[in-house]
Amino acid sequence: MDQTSTAPALPRPLFVYALLYGGMTVLAGVLGFKQIALPLGFTTLAVESGILAFLMLVAISSTIAQLYGKAAANRLVLWGFAPLGLSVLLIQLVLAFPPSPQMPAENLAAFETVLSQTGRIMIAGPIAYGVSLFLNVWLFERLRGQNGDGGGFWMMLRGGFASAVSQAVDTLIFITVAFYGQFDIVPLLIGQAIAKVVLSFVFVPLIIWVLVSLAGDGRRALI
Repeated sequence: MDQTSTAPALPRPLFVYALLYGGMTVLAGVLGFKQIALPLGFTTLAVESGILAFLMLVAISSTIAQLYGKAAANRLVLWGFAPLGLSVLLIQLVLAFPPSPQMPAENLAAFETVLSQTGRIMIAGPIAYGVSLFLNVWLFERLRGQNGDGGGFWMMLRGGFASAVSQAVDTLIFITVAFYGQFDIVPLLIGQAIAKVVLSFVFVPLIIWVLVSLAGDGRRALI
């Protein structure tokens, strides 16, 4: 019997965007170790570069909500815990293994600096991820309204607003859980929140528009 004839099929854009989403959940934590300066004409924003991958997560989840509904977007966010959790476990396993004697000491130090995280940071990341992404989907769909598909410019505006709010909440949760009591977190909270809100309005609407446009009439095409 041909098993492929009974295999469940997924819409092609949903399948592709889900793959991208899973990759971004893993990449965001690694990229976050580099601080970057983003010139935005009137000012320069100093942010951790993991925000770029996280904004992709926000944009993809909003795109899925736009194309396939809130329930599908929430399932995507929920399943995002799988690659996130597995990557954390694999990183801890690799760190526990003794290094090869042939590995240069400076390379080992750099590897451990980037991938070693404190317990509080490991807890803060998944909490902030879950709360902020579910909030993003809820706000994006709440603003859609009862009539129409909420596309076009309104879709982009909804995406920017939902991202800005959810990223401010993400910053509050992550920095508080990870660093409260270690130093004065207020300046870091304010700076990161402002940067993420600005980036949300600058990048997320455009990314959502591109992803929805790429899906196009093929949003129901099956793999």
